[in-house]
Amino acid sequence: MTERELSKLLRDVKAGRVAVGEAVERLRTLPFEDLGFAKVDHHRELRTGFPEVIYCAGKTVAQVIEIGQRIVVRNHVALATRCSPEMYEAARKVFPEVECHETARVMVIGRPPKASPRAKPVAVVSAGTADAPAAEEAAVTAQTMGCRVERIYDVGVAGLHRLLRHGQKLREARCIIVVAGMEGALASVVGGLVSVPVVAVPTSVGYGASFEGLSALLTMLNSCAAGVTVVNIDNGFGAGYFAALLVREAKRR
Repeated sequence: MTERELSKLLRDVKAGRVAVGEAVERLRTLPFEDLGFAKVDHHRELRTGFPEVIYCAGKTVAQVIEIGQRIVVRNHVALATRCSPEMYEAARKVFPEVECHETARVMVIGRPPKASPRAKPVAVVSAGTADAPAAEEAAVTAQTMGCRVERIYDVGVAGLHRLLRHGQKLREARCIIVVAGMEGALASVVGGLVSVPVVAVPTSVGYGASFEGLSALLTMLNSCAAGVTVVNIDNGFGAGYFAALLVREAKRR
């Protein structure tokens, strides 16, 4: 339940359009719903502006489907990350509205908010094709939270001219997510070109001495460019969520 929906329910009770008992029933599971294997936080959208997100790794197909059903019926949209092909197959049979983003390993159930085509975008910049899973996870997350997204992929520092070609798009963005493995230098380069926040995502792409993303993480944490913040290795979801919060706060001003 959103803040707007809760306000409307209370106004309807006050005006006599909704009985007190009916309102109590609607609010009964508002804090959380205990499914036995999970406690679904229906209060999260009221607190944070977006419903609880389903992290699918470690859950069964049946658990993911049931949690998704409980969330979407009350919040209109449910986002599920780190999905398996079996989860996509089951979701298509159960939900009338579901988008399966296989590269991102993400499902979007229900109807997410639509961004204005005139809104300044979140730019998602990736170093290489191998970084696409984390980049797409970030892009789909931001889109599901109502952001317009501009994708700029395969523009790593080994061919810097590819990035510079997109200079205008970078300057027009409200926020930029930079996704890179190997040595992770792309985040510093982008941070030195723009005046907006940069959210860096190190990926586990690279040869042995990249230590499954640790090298890129340390490079990004030690960026000499101001305005760069860093999320965990392969955490495209965290970057997309954070970027969407920045965009939302900018709209309020």
